[in-house]
Amino acid sequence: MELVPYHLFLIALSAVALGFCFFFVFNRDKVGKDTANLPPGSFGWPIIGEVFEFLSSGRDGKPESFVRDRMEKYHRQVFKTSLLFEPMAVFCGPAGNKFLFSNENKLVVTWWPTSVQKLFPSSILTSTGDQGKQSRRLLTAFLKPEALQRYVGTMDEVVEGHMKSEWEGKGEVKAFHLIKASTFALACYLFASIEDPDQVLKLFKEFNILLKGIMQLPLNFPGTRFYRSKKAADVIRRELQLIIGQRRVALLEKKVSPTQDLLSYLLVTADESGRFMTEKEIMDNILLLLFAGHDTSTCTITLLLKYLADMPNIYDEVLREQMEIAMEKEPSQLLDWEDIKKMKYSWNVANEVLRLSPPVQGTFRSAIADITYEGFSIPKDWKIHWSVSSTHKNPNYFPEPEKFDPSRFEGEGPMPYTFVPFGGGPRMCPGNEFARLEILVFLHNVVKRFRWEAVSPNEKIQFDPMPMPIEGLPIRLQPHHS
Repeated sequence: MELVPYHLFLIALSAVALGFCFFFVFNRDKVGKDTANLPPGSFGWPIIGEVFEFLSSGRDGKPESFVRDRMEKYHRQVFKTSLLFEPMAVFCGPAGNKFLFSNENKLVVTWWPTSVQKLFPSSILTSTGDQGKQSRRLLTAFLKPEALQRYVGTMDEVVEGHMKSEWEGKGEVKAFHLIKASTFALACYLFASIEDPDQVLKLFKEFNILLKGIMQLPLNFPGTRFYRSKKAADVIRRELQLIIGQRRVALLEKKVSPTQDLLSYLLVTADESGRFMTEKEIMDNILLLLFAGHDTSTCTITLLLKYLADMPNIYDEVLREQMEIAMEKEPSQLLDWEDIKKMKYSWNVANEVLRLSPPVQGTFRSAIADITYEGFSIPKDWKIHWSVSSTHKNPNYFPEPEKFDPSRFEGEGPMPYTFVPFGGGPRMCPGNEFARLEILVFLHNVVKRFRWEAVSPNEKIQFDPMPMPIEGLPIRLQPHHS
């Protein structure tokens, strides 16, 4: 929580504590009457559980330590804890991933903390049941490779313009901030054809406020991160509402194509039952994808540049691959789908970044029935967390797990359910292919122009909740001379 007047802080703290006490009393049945067969573990402190240990591991730059330490102390496959004021089971390893991914809507459903539910109430992230499935199918159809192929050239054009205006001619830049601005502008253009620089900048400022409140306590009063985040979300929705109104008119007058962007697609496309998304659903899903379509990719691209600065031998291989593609193009010719397919080594490098520093550390489920797993009982209504770190940095699946080694992804690649940066099963991130295109197009444009070195080679990476260098990754650019 941010600083607020002291008397307001005390009032709020008292109210929150009282609310949590009531919550604990009325939800204690979730723990179950018979606790003898629960997974081993600790609920931590009364009411607050182990949330501080969970969050501090990310701030220390080692988010995997929370899960790894408890796997070693309690059980390698599953343990209990208390996070976000909920009794919770943490499933570990490929068997846990497979169990959760294959039992979506059978034994578990997706669950997110209250702050996320309030910020994205009608989006595919928080919706469940038949309506959630239908909305997800609509978005997935737009984001599948066959549909995205037509946008590769547009991505290349936008990123190339960003390189010319923000990178070329600069001796030193803070890469994280420039990448974030570029990926956001690209998401605005591809999802809603928003290209006016002033409008993009206004939305960008509000999004930066929104992001800071996503994984916070849902304390909706002035001075808190969540309050400011919710206000920012309302500002963005009002902008989107105006854009939607204008787009409806343009579609009726046939001034724009129904396939122009995601917004037009959602306005004219019905689901399998003939139902169209409501305006609120469209706003929430555009809001979600503007967030997901730039923030996760920003983290991955930033860390990709950091790793390449540290390992010139890997940079040289990426450069060789990207220059072979560039040399086959005319000077003004844009990238296409066939070029993306040739970037195999570059994508292996990006996957190794996603293995070591995934932008999302895992997600949550809620048990919709009593579950028996590994001989332990998980009561109905318990929350379940799966963590990428239980496999990504496990030496049983990735020998020398801290070593950066893109060859892990050659041939058949990692074992099933061990490499899961985008999740899996019915709730797998629908934007995984969009992320791949975004990362590779940016990488192509930066590598063919520059080498670079880190100004602060030992810069710390903090997870809050996504990985980001605390200084913004300042780098010195060295333009290629030919």
